[in-house]
Amino acid sequence: MSQIEEVTIDQYKHLVSERALTGETMLLNMGPQHPSTHGVLRLLLELDGEVVVNCIPDIGFLHTGIEKNMEAKTYQKAEVMTDRLDYMNTMGNNLAYVMAVEKLVDLDVPPRAQALRVILVELQRIASHLVWLGTSGLDLAAMSMFLYCFREREQILDIFELVSGQRMMTTYIRPGGVWRDVPVEFETAVRDFIKIFPKRVAEYEKLLTKNPLFIDRMVNIGYLSKETALSYGVTGPMLRASGVNWDLRKVRPYMGYEQYDFNVPVLTEGDTYARYLVRIEELRESLKIVEQALNKLPMGPVRSDNRKFVPPPRSEIGVSMEALIHHFKLWTEGFLAPDASIYSAIESPRGELGVLLAGDGGPKPRRVHMRTPSFDNLSVLPELVKGHLVADLVAILSSTDIVLGDIDR
Repeated sequence: MSQIEEVTIDQYKHLVSERALTGETMLLNMGPQHPSTHGVLRLLLELDGEVVVNCIPDIGFLHTGIEKNMEAKTYQKAEVMTDRLDYMNTMGNNLAYVMAVEKLVDLDVPPRAQALRVILVELQRIASHLVWLGTSGLDLAAMSMFLYCFREREQILDIFELVSGQRMMTTYIRPGGVWRDVPVEFETAVRDFIKIFPKRVAEYEKLLTKNPLFIDRMVNIGYLSKETALSYGVTGPMLRASGVNWDLRKVRPYMGYEQYDFNVPVLTEGDTYARYLVRIEELRESLKIVEQALNKLPMGPVRSDNRKFVPPPRSEIGVSMEALIHHFKLWTEGFLAPDASIYSAIESPRGELGVLLAGDGGPKPRRVHMRTPSFDNLSVLPELVKGHLVADLVAILSSTDIVLGDIDR
């Protein structure tokens, strides 16, 4: 036995069975450099032949210290780091953080900015699900799905670039509203996407939903009961595929979600196939929300006029000395937030994304902590894979839709 194997067994001997210590079962590393782990994740597998006896997720390879770094910056400057958490949900990360800031300092958001936030966050949800669907198909040898899903995702990223100048790390949603109003081409670009996307979702389903090979790899694989999901704090599509009707957009509406008509897909089967079906339906429901928000998009300002927390419009800086000074002070010194702590949460593509934000009366947060859905959704993985083949593990892990940047932070 090599020194590396000895260290591995010594580290994890309290988590593996006695059979592993006597050599009856085999310990195998899957990752941290493995294409199907969807990030830098190491899984320590205990195998009896090709059957998974135990699975121990080993995280931390992508740790960035983002939360502590945010505490060293002013509230405005800390926001750029939220884009780097769940890099499939950058708009959603921005929204979760700025909602926490707005709650902490009691800052209003104009109706037009709220509607724009909803449009962009729902487009982000669609883009995230498309990445999940494309890479999950690739894991199961359905390469066409990857190409088709990324084709539609490109349209969404083009919209993000149109409004913010960036395709992914946008930092477009700001405290008090959004960075700037959308350009005149925005509505046409979104409506073009709304027009083509329902047919594209139907194409995805034609390829996969009733495909006997796909069904054989997904049905009755990775069962997650409602009770187990709740005990692990699982949220998002994984929880709803296990029969729990819980979506923060419905149960605790924010950003005006109560005014939109949409359904929350819920299934009771709890297997990998159910998680696939829930996300497919969420693509359609998110598109419905985008269309409604665009149809009723109100005119008006896109940023609060509370100049204590929101910089003046760029157009004023060149003609007003007061505006220039105000802009300079806000971006160099920041604004003061009260000595208090709050918690704010949104429904991200993976589940509940919450932000604990504590101020100390100064311009920098005393504590920033994220409640990210990927951590809880990964924690339940050992319960899902026991008794399945290693080949099934690839499909089960994909169905959790984790992002390692969301976990390690």
